[in-house]
Amino acid sequence: MSNVPDRRTPVAVLGATGAVGQTFVRLLADHPWFRLAELAASERSAGKTYREATKWIGSSEMPEVVRDMTVLPCSTADVSSPLVFSALDAAVAGEVEMAFAQAGRMVLSNAKNFRMEDDVPLVIPEVNADHLALLGVQRTNRGWKGGIVTNANCASIMAVMPLAPLHEAFVIKRLFIATMQAVSGAGYPGVPSLDILGNVIPYISGEEPKIETEIKKMLGRLVDSHVEAAPIAISAHANRVPVEHGHTVCLSVEFETRVNAGMALEVLRGWKGKSQSRGLPSSPEHPLLVTDLPDRPQPRRDVDCGRGMTVTVGRVRDDALFDVKLVAMGHNTIRGAAGASVLNAELLVAKDQVKSA
Repeated sequence: MSNVPDRRTPVAVLGATGAVGQTFVRLLADHPWFRLAELAASERSAGKTYREATKWIGSSEMPEVVRDMTVLPCSTADVSSPLVFSALDAAVAGEVEMAFAQAGRMVLSNAKNFRMEDDVPLVIPEVNADHLALLGVQRTNRGWKGGIVTNANCASIMAVMPLAPLHEAFVIKRLFIATMQAVSGAGYPGVPSLDILGNVIPYISGEEPKIETEIKKMLGRLVDSHVEAAPIAISAHANRVPVEHGHTVCLSVEFETRVNAGMALEVLRGWKGKSQSRGLPSSPEHPLLVTDLPDRPQPRRDVDCGRGMTVTVGRVRDDALFDVKLVAMGHNTIRGAAGASVLNAELLVAKDQVKSA
């Protein structure tokens, strides 16, 4: 690990009352590097205590440390923390996140607004930590004192975790991906029960284009002042299924050279991710866990692996049309959302890229 801070950095959560915002609160309430100093949300919540403003969901209790905190407006005049986690809806995230970056704050965004901008890093620390170098380009281009770092769409993250070591070893040429995405990915209250119970909805607005473009950026190469997208042909299908937590992705992969299941398994089992990501507080011991069981991974049994930060991979087989096919599954609101942003923030602190308050 690089720099371990000698004191906890004060942090804020924007959109703290929503489903992803609550996951941020759970992960940050007792974080060894970060002190959860400020919670911010919409005007209808501002001025209330967090317990008054929030319909708390999930099985764990609201952390004591946040219950009586006053919810602030999402403005740079009210929020002073140098490190800001954004769980804002895309409809409002763009202007708000930009204002914080202009004001010198480091914004860790879960929203889609800036992900595909050429000068904004789209980061999974185990995969492409070097893309953080775009922050310098971003500040030069935009005149910002701070910056924005994004994490990807939750389904894209589940796919990229096993694809990254395979792409590094063999170079991916074509990819077919079908997702089975949990209802928690739609936020709260999310999908109406009469629409999803006993049903599969083969459409999630905007999801397939995000999967097809974000994967290419994350697997791309940093070249001078931009990321050169990986030249992979990708076809994606996105489905909403009646599962609470855990996005499952089925992948069929063709490589530049012939690859069989045994070769793929050897690479997947040996992968630990980039060295910069190891030893961070949220880093799992195993970013990928490969199972030989014929009916795994399963959300009900595997979603909490590695405190929700491990992606479980199974059913690695030869593919009659491509080269190899496999199934991957991970926790969509932890590894796929709030936990991804927290891990990105830890990497920034370890690299000494966060200014003190």
